[in-house]
Amino acid sequence: MKAPAQDRVVLGDAEWRKRLTPEQYRICREKGTEPPGSGEYLHHAAAGTYLCVACGAPLFSSKTKYDACGWPSFWDRIGDRVAFNPRTLEATCARCDSHLGHVFDDGPPPTGKRY
Repeated sequence: MKAPAQDRVVLGDAEWRKRLTPEQYRICREKGTEPPGSGEYLHHAAAGTYLCVACGAPLFSSKTKYDACGWPSFWDRIGDRVAFNPRTLEATCARCDSHLGHVFDDGPPPTGKRY
């Protein structure tokens, strides 16, 4: 589900390139992947909210973060802030369409999801 029109962030390629580092652009806009075990938030344990690096939308709570693999994993999202494509299993920011990764059905209760 996409964010309401008034909340959407729609920018051209040149503006995204100005706002994001080359690595952020590659991941968020070109659907790239960080190497496993390399992300700055993999072992981050402080309480708080994880935001979209591209638009600042709140996506995940530290309360739903868990250790699962070589990337930060969450068993739930904040509201409808994370969109999901069931055909490709891709998770995106509902506000700006930035690639977040994928959603799998091998997570812990209560959702059984791994974002």
